[in-house]
Amino acid sequence: MVRVSQSKSTKVVGVLALQGAFNRHTRVLGELNVATQEVRTPQDLASVDALVMPGGESTTMSQLLESSELFEPIKKMIHEGMPVFGTCAGMILLAKEIIDGRDDQVSFGAIDIDVQRNAYGRQIDSFEAEIEVDGFNTPFQAVFIRAPRIVKAAQSVEVLAEFGVEIVLARQKNVLVASFHPELSPDQRIHELFVREI
Repeated sequence: MVRVSQSKSTKVVGVLALQGAFNRHTRVLGELNVATQEVRTPQDLASVDALVMPGGESTTMSQLLESSELFEPIKKMIHEGMPVFGTCAGMILLAKEIIDGRDDQVSFGAIDIDVQRNAYGRQIDSFEAEIEVDGFNTPFQAVFIRAPRIVKAAQSVEVLAEFGVEIVLARQKNVLVASFHPELSPDQRIHELFVREI
């Protein structure tokens, strides 16, 4: 597998660490020799060049983003071009529209997609599937856990992978989103794809 670099990256990737599976993302990025910073406060955010928004519970993460005073600074940085990668709940928070979210749930509106939460069922319905990713020579083993579904995407959104007829990996400008959990796979190519954009 091709590594991003042989030496420690000079760029710092923040991993939103309010709730969810942030440790796994930090570990994968470390294995790729990328410097990381767990982000829990606006001060943490100030030292990063990019941000990973992990899976977790999207309504809880939405509330924590506001109570930690991170929502507005993150929104500003994304809209100014900071690269961001959202997985599962992170994808929900980055979407333009959450079609079944709570009335008080906020999103960054950073990628022009509409999403449906928990579209593939409950935790017990979790599964793995091989998906074809644009630019990859071999399939990627994707792990779906209470995964959201992209129900609508603008023409300006680049579709990178589908599962059946569903879009599961997409990119628009500086925003990359996945409905699955690439950090749970031993395959690091999707994280490498994100790091190359930084």
